[in-house]
Amino acid sequence: MTDSFVFLVNPASGGGAAPGAVVPVARRLRDAGARVEVTYSPGPEASRELVGSAVERGDVVVSVGGDGMLASLAGEVSRLGGTLAIVPAGRGNDFARMLGLPDDAAGQAATLLAGRRRSVDLISYADRLVVGSVYAGVDARAGDFVDASRYVPMFAQYPIAALRSLATYTPARCHVTIDGVDHEFDAATVVVANSGYYGKGMKIAPAAVVDDGLLDVVVIEAASKWALIRALPSVYDGSHVERSEVHVFTGRTITLAASSRRSVPVGADGEPLGVLPTPDAPVQISVRPAALTVIA
Repeated sequence: MTDSFVFLVNPASGGGAAPGAVVPVARRLRDAGARVEVTYSPGPEASRELVGSAVERGDVVVSVGGDGMLASLAGEVSRLGGTLAIVPAGRGNDFARMLGLPDDAAGQAATLLAGRRRSVDLISYADRLVVGSVYAGVDARAGDFVDASRYVPMFAQYPIAALRSLATYTPARCHVTIDGVDHEFDAATVVVANSGYYGKGMKIAPAAVVDDGLLDVVVIEAASKWALIRALPSVYDGSHVERSEVHVFTGRTITLAASSRRSVPVGADGEPLGVLPTPDAPVQISVRPAALTVIA
């Protein structure tokens, strides 16, 4: 049994739900005799210091929040050789979904106390590590809409954002190189996935495995806005990959660029990453096999 945990909580996650989510889990751990320390998101620099101190003591670092909070901690935990655990309390919680983690406090506490460790891959994108997926196109634009959805109920934010993004999208000429093989597409989106899920349960890469040393690349070619909107429900069960406009590849090293009248936004794990570069300076994305130890 693991008996020492440092919880790092993003108080803004889940529309402010994260602080409440940590309380019953921490109580159960303490009742079981575990040592628990809880800190509320002191900022990136202070969080790195807290992670460093926790790993040095042999504590498990627990991310309490969404996929963005998880990704912000994963790189440092990986670099230091520590162990990361998750109490999902964000809007999407897609990596926790991929790992099959429970969504109730009793189940989350039991998982932490059992302490079963597994190694998972990470994605290297430019100068940062990503846990779930990197995506460019309509889905990144949808992420911007989600961030602006202050007065929309949380359960409706992702579906409404997806519809808004599809209704206003412009196709982009995307240049994708996978393990040295070049491809070009007029695309609505390109997703480089470690995890199968994004966007609060959309099964964008149904064949993805988090510990196979490979990344799944899903390209959805441009189509009419109405055709894409009609196809949106199929993304939730993964059947979209059977459509003729959807292409799926696997690889270890991917370069990505775009030539388009309109800049192509990029996001990862619910966070914006700017825009895709032009073909003369493409961004490189690669897998980091077994880079992170998680409790799951």
